[in-house]
Amino acid sequence: MLEKLQACKLCPRACGVNRLEGQLGFCKADSKVYIARAALHYWEEPCISGEKGSGTVFFSHCTLKCVFCQNHEISTVGKGKGITIERLAQIFIELQEQGALNINLVTPTHYVPQIIEALKQAKSKGLHLPIIYNSSGYERVETLKLLEGSIDVYLPDFKYFKESYAKKYSSAPGYKTYASEALEEMVRQVGKARFNEEGIIQKGVIVRHLMLPGLLFDSKKIIETLYHTYGDKIFISIMNQYTPLPHVSQYPELNRSLSPAHYDYLVDYAIELGVENGFIQEGETNKESFIPPFNEEGVEPF
Repeated sequence: MLEKLQACKLCPRACGVNRLEGQLGFCKADSKVYIARAALHYWEEPCISGEKGSGTVFFSHCTLKCVFCQNHEISTVGKGKGITIERLAQIFIELQEQGALNINLVTPTHYVPQIIEALKQAKSKGLHLPIIYNSSGYERVETLKLLEGSIDVYLPDFKYFKESYAKKYSSAPGYKTYASEALEEMVRQVGKARFNEEGIIQKGVIVRHLMLPGLLFDSKKIIETLYHTYGDKIFISIMNQYTPLPHVSQYPELNRSLSPAHYDYLVDYAIELGVENGFIQEGETNKESFIPPFNEEGVEPF
């Protein structure tokens, strides 16, 4: 599986670099796995975090360059510690021992071969939790097919409908096309959502959409398209936690908080369309305090 890194085409960038020899493509990841945090996380959707927390692994680097990224320290700056595949497998087991409800892989695309091997090792040692693939949605179907049987829950973003926004704010040409094709593959693999007796998701797809300031029309098109395409086969999570951090100052239109009225309008629009399988956010979720500290917690062995 690691041979996929010899001419890396895991994401739509298809850089073709030999990561095994230390060459770096768009995401800046080499052959080693880098993570910035591995800990219980309580601020996901209720069916993911529950009361015990989601076993969340934050991977460093990213296949996108979102100008507003809340995880800027790790996605763009690359903060994190390099670990082996064996250590990653141990981390999965340790999170399970801490009582995690699932293993939540955040921004995992560029590490798919290593993750697949780590999951095999961990499962041979007793890992039995649902595995969540928490991604930007900017995926290649060919890469997702490698994950079939390894992933229980897909948690992709659907960031943009309009191509110009994808290019300007995430340097992601073709985003809508790739995200749409990826979502179709995700639904094919895991099917309609299933939950345990405690209401924790075990299988299925939840699509996240983070509403951005001034992009109400774009958000409406996304919700409309998702619902008309998939109906109740997926859950839609409409998020209002956009936080304008210092590095977004070069984009004045985004350097402000989201309008509560626009968010409420989008939620009402989704309800009018007929969306029932969904999540919304309430309260002050757009505070920096909701961004976890990327302090390498859980990276080193106990």
